Amino acid sequence: MDAPVHATHPGIVNRLKRAEGHLRSIVGMIEDGRPCRDIAQQMHAVEKAIAQAKRVLIEDHIDHCLGEASGKSGDERGEAVREFKEIAKYL
Repeated sequence: MDAPVHATHPGIVNRLKRAEGHLRSIVGMIEDGRPCRDIAQQMHAVEKAIAQAKRVLIEDHIDHCLGEASGKSGDERGEAVREFKEIAKYL
């Protein structure tokens, strides 16, 4: 089953690509012997960027995929609730 592409997906991809580049620069900081405080600060920034991307993805899923299920049959709504329970563990 192909997952639908939502309007937020390109922005999420951009956030993750920035985080990926930032993560590469952190590796360079470690290899260059930069202070641990500076490295930890940058790692925190990458964590926040990834967490924000995840939040947007999950909220988008709830808004679009689960919102659409409200007008569907009982079985389809049940499947949407199961999906919500599954994705909620990542909140």
